[in-house]
Amino acid sequence: MITHQGAGGDMNLQANASGKDFNIVLDTANWPAKPWPENMVWIPGGDYMMGGNGGEARPDEYPVHEVKVNGFWMDKTEVTIGAFKQFVKATGYTTTAEQKPEWNQLKQQLPPGTPEPDASALVPGSMVFTPTSGPVQLNDFSQWWRYVPGANWRHPNGPNSDVFTTTAYDNYPVTQVSWFDAIAYCKWAGKKLPTEAEWEFAARGGLKNKRYSWGDDGPSSQNVKANLWQGGFPYHNDKVDGFDLAAPVKSFVPNGYGLYEIIGNVWEWCSDWYRPDTYEKDKQRGVVSDPLGPKDSYDPEDPYAIKRVIRGGSFLCNENYCASYRPAARMKTDPYTGENHTGFRAVMTQSDWKVKSQKHN
Repeated sequence: MITHQGAGGDMNLQANASGKDFNIVLDTANWPAKPWPENMVWIPGGDYMMGGNGGEARPDEYPVHEVKVNGFWMDKTEVTIGAFKQFVKATGYTTTAEQKPEWNQLKQQLPPGTPEPDASALVPGSMVFTPTSGPVQLNDFSQWWRYVPGANWRHPNGPNSDVFTTTAYDNYPVTQVSWFDAIAYCKWAGKKLPTEAEWEFAARGGLKNKRYSWGDDGPSSQNVKANLWQGGFPYHNDKVDGFDLAAPVKSFVPNGYGLYEIIGNVWEWCSDWYRPDTYEKDKQRGVVSDPLGPKDSYDPEDPYAIKRVIRGGSFLCNENYCASYRPAARMKTDPYTGENHTGFRAVMTQSDWKVKSQKHN
């Protein structure tokens, strides 16, 4: 039996020493032959019913439809700040948030109707969650999200939140990375972003038709399974799970496939374009093997924007506002957007791993 080992600490940039493997035993009998890629686990693949379960499911999670995925390797944790540092040092890569934005791109991240600023105000930065002083109506995200100059992966919560010049945060998930940043990292690492189908299959952890990655019992202050928001959103976090914002990786018990923080902590980029009718079209085609998602993006709530899919929820998810702490939950966002609750993890096929491992031998 796996028991939860609570990890205390406040991520208002106070370093936390958490991040050790839990005492779990994975069934590796059917894994490919060794060697295995470092810090990855084998997702065996198979058929499953993709889509919503329970009353929290949203319209774009339907219809539930059968999908087949082939086996693949997946990072056991979200890509960490330490790993991203290695990538940047090796390549000199500059992330989206570190570059001066163009207004046509930046406005996709801001509340509708935001007036165009003077050109001198267009400076590098990114979106940062800022708690409100008290209860607010939850239909206007501009009350708790703001564009902060100088916010980027090196300074995820603003210019004063430095995670680059110290190793204290190397085991935290990297955030403030756009979809394009995640793609660049994956290319360097010889990996790729997971498809929605791969991500959801992996997040279910081998469980069949369950609402959550751990079963059907919903998260609560008495049932702490992931780094989520407890208390009054977006003004007071009770931190029952031990964290205010992001937690170090390996802070919570992994799912059945050995994936840590696949639910909660930070959102994770997928490779797919977002469309609300993706599942309807997939079901019409019958059982699809390794679906790659639609060829273009469409969001009826924002028809002139392009969106990519993010999955898994974050430390901001709660039952009153988000409830995306479920394997089936889908969310969409502008691929240029960086936020301090969005990161990613990567995947790799066995054939790609064979090529990569042979190159290093």
